Amino acid sequence: MSATPQHRFESLLGALRDALQPGEQFTFGYSAEQSQFVRFNHAKVRQAGEVSQASVQLRLICDGRQAEQLITLGDDAVQDRARLADALGQLRQTLPLLAVDPYLRLDETPWNSHSQQDHTLPELDEVLALIEQEAGDQDLVGIYAAGPICRGFASSFGAFGWHQANSFNMDWSLFHSNGQAVKANYAGQAWSADEFVARLRLAREQLAFLGRPAITLKPGSYRAYLAPAAMDEIAGMLCWGGFSAQALATGNSALQRLYNGDAQLSPLVSFDEQVSGSLSPAFSDEGSPRLDVPLIQQGQAVQRLISARSAAEFALVANGADSYESPCALSLAAGNLASEAILERLGTGLYISNLWYLNYSDLPAARMTGLTRFATFWVENGQIQGPVSTMRFDDSLYSLLGSQLEDLTREREMILSTSTYGQRSTGSSHLPGALVKGLTLTL
Repeated sequence: MSATPQHRFESLLGALRDALQPGEQFTFGYSAEQSQFVRFNHAKVRQAGEVSQASVQLRLICDGRQAEQLITLGDDAVQDRARLADALGQLRQTLPLLAVDPYLRLDETPWNSHSQQDHTLPELDEVLALIEQEAGDQDLVGIYAAGPICRGFASSFGAFGWHQANSFNMDWSLFHSNGQAVKANYAGQAWSADEFVARLRLAREQLAFLGRPAITLKPGSYRAYLAPAAMDEIAGMLCWGGFSAQALATGNSALQRLYNGDAQLSPLVSFDEQVSGSLSPAFSDEGSPRLDVPLIQQGQAVQRLISARSAAEFALVANGADSYESPCALSLAAGNLASEAILERLGTGLYISNLWYLNYSDLPAARMTGLTRFATFWVENGQIQGPVSTMRFDDSLYSLLGSQLEDLTREREMILSTSTYGQRSTGSSHLPGALVKGLTLTL
């Protein structure tokens, strides 16, 4: 019987400890996945395969200096130990050539964390049958990824963390014959065939409206509903240093005015870094326990994400943030708007399913610009009239989630990162939709 990922990690960890020399310290990170990928075109399987990979990140510390190396693992335990020994030797040769790191701070706490989330994933045949049943006659283009993701961490100070979780992510678009598309996603850890079918059917319903003549709007302010996928794009912009202690300390955060107390958001807005129960491990890449962190509560800034390096540089207390100080499991509290009442409450205005190409047009003012994307509709008296031609918006977060925010939906959507750059991501967001009194369209 082949060794489990955790056993492989612990075996390499034992070899590393045995090879350590006096005065040396280490941190040791482990990443692995067993992923099934399926690509679809015209609702048919066009490419299917599996990816099985594992790697370790070794950081060697001695005399105030540090150096690290990434090691790709294979299927042979003996060869893996040899690769680890070679890497250790190379790091020993490198360390004396480096300058002392003035901001090197090591968490010397001997903590222990273990999480094994063994949710049952669907059989691929079930997924394919549902797609054939609900979208077999449609031009469905997308990708399905599923399988266990593992993360491990250990240090010479006695810290040990293990995280293993199963997840799935189906990301797809339905294309109309006129070239327009509806984009949809279903992701999580607990699979529900009924939920998947409901999302497929909603996408088909929206696709029918794309056949109507496109409506062109003039620049101006419009009442709007932003679906969770659109909110995810906005939240993603905030993750670009918005909550970062380093960015806030150097004046480079879009939320600078909020954290300085010079501005506020709507009392409906409460953001948290909600690690517990998420796909992300309860420990950082720097080797600190990662806790839930309240970031914004009822429109007021509360805490920021502080890495060990920022704690040393700016005399703060680290709270388990990764080195890039970006949320790994951002959660926005729900509101009071029932999903079935969205169109009625919107009345006349924009229904925005997605946004894209977002960037800051004025960082200090938290002003963002971007384009509407996929299934943006004009609604009159609670009824969808037709698709809206692509428009650019330019508005401040202090408006969208501040003075202009009317309500958030009761239901929230768990959105897992679709990034597979190097490996499947463990990042996620848990977001409601937002009803705003005014969204500024510029062209």
